[in-house]
Amino acid sequence: MTFVRVFKTRAALAGCVSILALAATTASAVELDLMISDVDAKAGLVAEMAERYTAENPDVTINLNLVGYDVIREQLPIQLEAGTGPDLAFVTNLGGLNPYYVDLTPYVDAEAWEADYGAVLPWYRAGNPGGIYGFHTEMTVTGPYVNLTMFEEAGVEVPAPGATWDDWAEATQAVMDATGSYAGMIMDRSGHRMAGPAMSYGAAYFDDAGNFIIDDGFRDFAQKMVDWHTSGLMPADIWPAVSGSKYANGNEMFFSEDVPFYMSGSWNTGNVQNNVGDAFDWAVVPVPCGPAGCGVMPGGAGLVAFMGDNDAEAAKFVAWMGEEEQAREWYTKTFAIPANATLQAEGLDYASAGASEAVAAGLNAFTAMAAAAAQTTPQAYALQGNPNNFVVFNATVQYLSAAMNGELTLDEAIEKIDEELAAVNN
Repeated sequence: MTFVRVFKTRAALAGCVSILALAATTASAVELDLMISDVDAKAGLVAEMAERYTAENPDVTINLNLVGYDVIREQLPIQLEAGTGPDLAFVTNLGGLNPYYVDLTPYVDAEAWEADYGAVLPWYRAGNPGGIYGFHTEMTVTGPYVNLTMFEEAGVEVPAPGATWDDWAEATQAVMDATGSYAGMIMDRSGHRMAGPAMSYGAAYFDDAGNFIIDDGFRDFAQKMVDWHTSGLMPADIWPAVSGSKYANGNEMFFSEDVPFYMSGSWNTGNVQNNVGDAFDWAVVPVPCGPAGCGVMPGGAGLVAFMGDNDAEAAKFVAWMGEEEQAREWYTKTFAIPANATLQAEGLDYASAGASEAVAAGLNAFTAMAAAAAQTTPQAYALQGNPNNFVVFNATVQYLSAAMNGELTLDEAIEKIDEELAAVNN
């Protein structure tokens, strides 16, 4: 069995403030506003690197605006449409915000960027030809974390690689029964997080014409999600408890040992190590499988510059961040899977940034999951790159949660999702 044991704590990055201003040492000609959510404790590193950049470019000031993730998901698009958005932001709706991006091509070695970041650049283009629109700061892969200590205390064997979602449901129910834990499995309240498992059950997400669809595979896994919440195997605190399409994560419940299985992703590795420390042993395990494969969703976040009065200076900072030296530092210190092909081939020394050997191996495990998914569920990559994927993700969360609450039947929820998709298909 392949999994990762983690015992050490990583020092938290500095920067837990609401607004962090990084003023240049001389009078600034340009002041850039950079919006970032610090949900995964990366703002401290952004501050360090921005301070270094402004020291090299004393006519630039970079102000870090720390906001909740929902602000970036829900309010940033409105701000950009109104012309009141920031100069820079770390975003996850990569294609959806394309109309507002500054093309970095004049500020980078375009040939080198195409070679190193070519796999992810299309996600930012939203179907438009050409252009370099962002530095992909994190190549993420969805996948599960498991509390090994709880399994050991319960006397339950951790399912082996290739185990199904039903196998994991049975095992985590046994841990729950033996330890009295609050729940057995938890998944972030996110249509993105659910998409990979749904693909494991055959969800295609697209028809032959490229239109969004909800099919039997999607319905089969949706039924499991509803059933698991009805039985209490999954807690009511995350999906059913939050309104609309709002995001919620299961970090605190996993950190508090309320649940032995947490479906999250590679971006969370450093955060888990930092918060769990040596409180219990945990593992990154291969994602559970279904009859159609072992699905995960690739994705991640990117640093982008927005069109406005400070186009050039904002683009130059993104270009600097994406250069190999800064990119290596960023990916290593944030425990991220690099989106840069050169760095992927080279490998990163995560241990130098405070990761245990086990955490580094865990990131390799996530990478392996992505490679397997590319073979068995290639629609995951197409879905991630579609500029309207947020419609699918948001509708999934909103209406399945309503089914979990008993406000809708599953059939009614799927009908509602279909209606949302029809609006972008036509």
